[in-house]
Amino acid sequence: MTSLNPSPVKEFPADSLEKQVYSFVDSLSGNLPIPNDRNRLSYCLFKYLNGEGDAPQILVKTQKLKIQGISQAELAVKLEEGLKNIKK
Repeated sequence: MTSLNPSPVKEFPADSLEKQVYSFVDSLSGNLPIPNDRNRLSYCLFKYLNGEGDAPQILVKTQKLKIQGISQAELAVKLEEGLKNIKK
């Protein structure tokens, strides 16, 4: 039995909103050690920037993230500041 090659992954353009949000959250890997937590948070923040999701203060509490080295309030402040720097 043989299997097919996996489908190629198409990367987002560097200037896209998705790429900027995911890259920003990946830069917080020291405080968010679990990759799946970062991906889930990135998706929620992307939806927030599009007017569909919750604010970072709410997401930090509801996403059940494993946070290291800082408090939930400090992480929410970091997320707010980082989102201000992302171009729409």
